[in-house]
Amino acid sequence: MKLPDSVVFDFRLKTAYRFAMGQLRRILRPDYAQKLSLLAAIPLILAVAAIAAIVAYQSRVLAEREVQSLEHQLLEAKKAELRNYVTQARNGFYFIYGLAAPDDDLAKTEVAQILAAMIYGTEGSFFVYDYDGMNLVNPRRTGLIGNDLSGLTDSAGTPIVDELINLARQGSGYHTFLWPKPSTGEEALMVAYVLGLQDWRWAVGTGVFIDDVLATVASARAEVENRVRTTFIYIGVITLLALFIVFVSGMLLNIRERRLADAKLKELTQRVFDAQEEERGRVARELHDGISQILVGVRYTLDNARRRLGRDDQKGALPPLDKGIENLGTAITEVRRISRDLRPGVLDDLGLGPAVKALADDFRERTGIDTDFATVVFRNRLDQDSKTALYRIAQEALTNIERHSGATKVTIDLRGHKTGATLRISDNGRGLVTGSERDKAGLGLRNMQERIEQLDGTLRILSSRGADSGTVIEARVPLSHLLPPEDAGVTQLEAKA
Repeated sequence: MKLPDSVVFDFRLKTAYRFAMGQLRRILRPDYAQKLSLLAAIPLILAVAAIAAIVAYQSRVLAEREVQSLEHQLLEAKKAELRNYVTQARNGFYFIYGLAAPDDDLAKTEVAQILAAMIYGTEGSFFVYDYDGMNLVNPRRTGLIGNDLSGLTDSAGTPIVDELINLARQGSGYHTFLWPKPSTGEEALMVAYVLGLQDWRWAVGTGVFIDDVLATVASARAEVENRVRTTFIYIGVITLLALFIVFVSGMLLNIRERRLADAKLKELTQRVFDAQEEERGRVARELHDGISQILVGVRYTLDNARRRLGRDDQKGALPPLDKGIENLGTAITEVRRISRDLRPGVLDDLGLGPAVKALADDFRERTGIDTDFATVVFRNRLDQDSKTALYRIAQEALTNIERHSGATKVTIDLRGHKTGATLRISDNGRGLVTGSERDKAGLGLRNMQERIEQLDGTLRILSSRGADSGTVIEARVPLSHLLPPEDAGVTQLEAKA
């Protein structure tokens, strides 16, 4: 049966929506590795942003200097050009002006005609104003000739004629203002140079439009902005590549670390299982070889006593009963020993010192190895984790000494000091193997190391291969694992390191 197209479309739409929401949730709720990658990327982003801002600022400052220098050079070239125009025009009529009297109208008319004829380019011409503001020559705008233009300003409010006359009275000068272009009739920025003819009270000058200069400067600024924008694009691309590399590297490292962690976790799990199986095997062996055989002997003696009592041999039944009672006492002792090995009650009741002393005494009695134990009064100030770890380290060390060292003397020293507490166990046995062989010596040393690392402590093993070279195992826990004294009178451990 074929489903309708609308149902298929709704199903696809819902599937796409669920996928998009799932991706969004992953982005909004990053996992630990993604958080690490983001945390590593933040300094990079901040550094790149700072570099980009500095580069942009320096680029703009340098470019603005170059643009201003270009603008200044172009304007100076225009001004020099204007000055040359006015100088050439003055040289063209100076033979008339130099010989004429201040009221020689004929000479003035002749000079005005010469200036009116001096038209250059599509926009250039000369102008003449008398000091009263009357326009005398203006070939591009003849409608202004004969008009009093004093007080004339451009659209921006800049005085034109009055400023030109003022510069002419001072001898010469440049003035910038807006003036209609003859070709378009629209206002454009003009730079004018004016020269004063003091005998006739004339202001003679010419001007050029500098919109080409402004266009060149604007083009230069646009090019600068383009370069800055291109630089930002390059920086952005480099940043994205760097972030991508950081992200990929972080992911690869995370995958590698996760695989290593998984492998270590599997190894640790297997070691835990092996330790559990080894401990179960040890307890099973002790139950079978010790308590089981003792109980079998008790059963045999009780059965023997029962048979004798059945024959009314009460006197003969007493020795088997006494033997059975003795064997039961031995079984009870074995049960207590096994229980103490699993978890000594004295460790919880009296503290680490008495527990290690009991362990040393039992080791001496069981093995016949001369064992000395020295300690200070701890007042049970170690926390529970430290007591358990140090006790297990001592237990593991004594087990290794019994099985492998062949030692005849063992010294155990337990003391507190200003930086924490130290358990030191030394023997005069054969010593441990060195290098890579020591790493393969079994779970014992690794268990010691892992227990002490859980407490942020240190474990030192000093040993060399050879007869009577001995081994020293030193476990140290930091001061943070010592509990504060219960009363004000006890302020420190009663011993010096």
